[in-house]
Amino acid sequence: MIKKLSKFIFALSAVMALALTAMTFYSKYALPDQFYVSKGQSLQLDPKYWIEAVSTSNSRSGTSQVDASENATYSMELRLFGMIPVKQVQVNVVDQSEVVVCGTPFGIKMFTDGVLVIGASDVICNGNSVNPAENAGIKVGDVIVKMNGAKVYTNEDVGKIVEGSEGKSVSVTYQRNGQTLYTDLYPALSDDGQGYKAGIWVRDSTAGIGTMTFYDPSAKVFGGLGHAICDVDTGKIMPLSSGDIVGVTITGVKKGEAGSPGELKGGFVESQQLGELSLNGETGVYGMIENPSLIQGTALPVAFKQEVKAEKAQIITTLDGQSAEKFEVMIEEVNYDDNNPTKNMVVKITDPQLLSKTGGIVQGMSGSPIIQDGKLIGAVTHVFVNDPTKGYGIFAENMLSSAKNVEFSETNAA
Repeated sequence: MIKKLSKFIFALSAVMALALTAMTFYSKYALPDQFYVSKGQSLQLDPKYWIEAVSTSNSRSGTSQVDASENATYSMELRLFGMIPVKQVQVNVVDQSEVVVCGTPFGIKMFTDGVLVIGASDVICNGNSVNPAENAGIKVGDVIVKMNGAKVYTNEDVGKIVEGSEGKSVSVTYQRNGQTLYTDLYPALSDDGQGYKAGIWVRDSTAGIGTMTFYDPSAKVFGGLGHAICDVDTGKIMPLSSGDIVGVTITGVKKGEAGSPGELKGGFVESQQLGELSLNGETGVYGMIENPSLIQGTALPVAFKQEVKAEKAQIITTLDGQSAEKFEVMIEEVNYDDNNPTKNMVVKITDPQLLSKTGGIVQGMSGSPIIQDGKLIGAVTHVFVNDPTKGYGIFAENMLSSAKNVEFSETNAA
């Protein structure tokens, strides 16, 4: 009996050791390498991680370091159950930012930096199918920026150069996954009598409706959507050359259902020129506001990511006209993983009024601010296609960081 009990205890200990190792490994890679806190604030993480932040100095906690200076940067050790070391993290003491929280719709008119290759189509030349672009190594998702040394801005620019080549080599500069590449393309004379062709379809612009998350009056910078504008055909982030934002009036809602996302319907208000786009990035769209008087919202502090809790919250969005409303939601999960900067929260719509009107999260609501404990904690980014009552949210801290890059760039340009 004692022998069996010993074996059981040994097996149980091995399982527990394996579980602790797995939890430690998961925490190490799921938690970011740096955090921000305000003066007098200690670093405390979501209880689901079972992680305690412990000072690496001789002081009893990190609180004394936080009090030391508003510009302090120091290290803390994250420990599982307060005992098992997980990783060292950097803690930065900063002023907690305040922004105007919006939730109002805006229209986006965007022109690409170069032209995006969205499709390929063979050319029938002398009775044979050929694809000049494919032969030159150009693929769907590539961005063509120059042809024969000249910058190309529109579909028409590409067409003119290809048609005027008379089949001679056209030098092409293009970008793929952040790399600049070069090739020579030989257009083919089409049997349909429509001249020389490259065998590709390209796109130079897009337009749509989204929701403005916040506006920073001190910098005149706005942030919206919470995710990048991507091409509908390729899924690639569209490279921004220039763009404008205008007011939008919401005129109706197509209700979302499982497997069929809904959408906000509305029209651009051309007389309400709000500003210019400066950045189309992974965490959203950002730019400068030219007419602050047209911006509606309430000033609120921006929460640090570790302040976000898996509990009740509110979103601010617009379902009719241009007036934003608050609706109840539940934050079901909080994830700090830096590898998914637009999927930091799982948000469930619980408000009966919002559910009856939209079925949950619909297209056009991306960027709708999420409020908790009187602070802006994030924005809605994606809907779960098979369950429109749920979706992802991004931390406001991530969006504000991108907005500050826009502010810095604009200041340097000036």
